[in-house]
Amino acid sequence: MTLFVGTSGWQYKDWRGVLYPAECPMRLWLEEYAARFATVEVNNAFYRLPTRENFEAWRERVPPDFVVALKASRYLTHIKRLRDPQEPVHRLMVHAAGLGDRIGPVLLQLPPTLRADPGLLDACLACFPRGTRVAVEPRHDSWWTESIRQVLESRGAALCWADIRARPMTPLWRTTDWGYVRFHQGRAQPWPRYGRQSLRTWADRIASTWPDDHDVYAYFNNDPGGAAVEDAVSFAGVAKRAGLTVTRVPDHVPTP
Repeated sequence: MTLFVGTSGWQYKDWRGVLYPAECPMRLWLEEYAARFATVEVNNAFYRLPTRENFEAWRERVPPDFVVALKASRYLTHIKRLRDPQEPVHRLMVHAAGLGDRIGPVLLQLPPTLRADPGLLDACLACFPRGTRVAVEPRHDSWWTESIRQVLESRGAALCWADIRARPMTPLWRTTDWGYVRFHQGRAQPWPRYGRQSLRTWADRIASTWPDDHDVYAYFNNDPGGAAVEDAVSFAGVAKRAGLTVTRVPDHVPTP
């Protein structure tokens, strides 16, 4: 298994002195990030979809082995609420094509008020080009049914395993031959860090669910104070000790 470990975004001012040297200008932060991590989840695409030219420019700035996961625009997930998905999915994928071979999974994070609708989800997933890796992060309990699981499995989409306060917010279904995990907020100090035992538990869950030749993407979204960076490094170390193959992470990060 290859475990891709990164963070949800890279442009956080309080990461200066944690991940980025104090003298490094913000315009070079992507290069600094990509030298230390092999993947990132572009979280701000949810608020404003970057242009194809933006994606092309990012592709030129990162190494050939770098993987960019993409959070789908809120226009598709929160405004349209998955209805009439053809145009927003097409626009998303035309823009993201600027990443070329750097493109990784697409994340559909659904509104917490959106109740389960297997037909709506199936129609949306059908709009993505064949071979696109799509992860779905529902946030309403009505989604945890066998019919939803069957839609994900039939479309080859991953159920995103989401963690909040060191516990799973979703069933731990394996719906396809790759995985996607998001860490939103831990319970350790300083807030919102994750404790070592929690990270060990997640590494064990991943190792026992996917075979060695499969990919799993794990992103830390607890960005305040550089917590995401520190936890990503800690998680990678725990995962390596569990026998997993992990993409590059910094050797260490200074305490902020």
